[in-house]
Amino acid sequence: MLSHKNIMSILSDRINNLSESATLKMTKLGRELAAKDVNVISLSVGEPDFNTPEHVKEAAKKALDENYTRYSPVPGYPDLRQAIVNKLKTENNLDYDISQIVVSTGAKQSLSNVILTLINPGDEVIIPTPYWVSYSEMVTLAEGKSVFINTSIESDFKITPAQLEAAITPKSKLFMFSSPNNPTGTVYSKDELAALAKVFEKHPNIYILSDEIYEHINFVDKHESIAQFPSIKDRVIIVNGFSKAFAMTGWRLGYIAANKEIAAANDKLQGQTTSGTCSIAQRAGIVAYEQGLDTVNEMKKAFARRRQLVYDLLKDIPGVKTNLPEGAFYFFPEISSFFGKKDADGNVIKNSADLALYLLNVGHVATVGGDSFGNDNYIRLSYAASDESLVEALRRIKEALGKLS
Repeated sequence: MLSHKNIMSILSDRINNLSESATLKMTKLGRELAAKDVNVISLSVGEPDFNTPEHVKEAAKKALDENYTRYSPVPGYPDLRQAIVNKLKTENNLDYDISQIVVSTGAKQSLSNVILTLINPGDEVIIPTPYWVSYSEMVTLAEGKSVFINTSIESDFKITPAQLEAAITPKSKLFMFSSPNNPTGTVYSKDELAALAKVFEKHPNIYILSDEIYEHINFVDKHESIAQFPSIKDRVIIVNGFSKAFAMTGWRLGYIAANKEIAAANDKLQGQTTSGTCSIAQRAGIVAYEQGLDTVNEMKKAFARRRQLVYDLLKDIPGVKTNLPEGAFYFFPEISSFFGKKDADGNVIKNSADLALYLLNVGHVATVGGDSFGNDNYIRLSYAASDESLVEALRRIKEALGKLS
């Protein structure tokens, strides 16, 4: 059997430099504990706990009956891309042509495609922290350099135009962010986005990757896209998909909307890697977009109720500091007051990863340390779980934290 050292020497630097996804790692550890008959409550995964709407499932069954079982066009079926164009116009007042839409195997692939088609070795990618765990790793894969803009709970995890300006150098090629944000739930207003757009107007060589996958899980007036500003629209690449809004995580259906040249480049890359995504998922996606947001809005009501529930419970835990997120289904509470404390066996909690592991092993609640999201003073909790599970999970967390000394 090969040793770890020998395996590392065989593998490419590309894969050796890549970190394991922290969210998937914690989910795996939680499942391993559950397999030992431990009652684990998972708040680590970014997945709605609702079922895919019936009309979407029916569309998939119909697609099977109609034999949509062959290779699909690399950028997606034209009628799905047209449904996406229609959605962008009706919901976001954004004008696109189907030649500007590329459908991929989930928004995660869409993000990866964009980064690989834009970033050369040494190019800088500006990323506000906290950020979704895979952003910086995708930049590493493209041999780019991540440049982080740090935020905190005091600013609701939002960057200022001055911070953005200060981060820009002659090597800056891409700015990437999400609103609503994973892991914080932060939502940028139209005015805040307009102020950032003013900065980008002065730097015409920088592209903007806007991850809008949580668009519909938004507790403010309405979703605002940075692509709405004509002065920079041609440089904005929107990434979106069906996973969160329609509870279609396993269907793997995402897309980009971009200028024609970038869309063509993504099409070219995808043609040499995965080709077109699942034909049946695409047919279901058409119906999801064409039959409205009734099921989405019902799901959002449940998330709004749970958000308030978790907020009230978190505020009741001594040493935990939290804000009230405006979107997505996460809290990102500040927990650094527990660093330096010891568990019952004398082990010291040194960082957020230690705390997340402690909460899993002692409280039997799976969370994710904030270090993987770019800020070690926090942990991420998903409230995509039943009210009963959330109440019990927060009770366990409070009890476990109370045992540290």
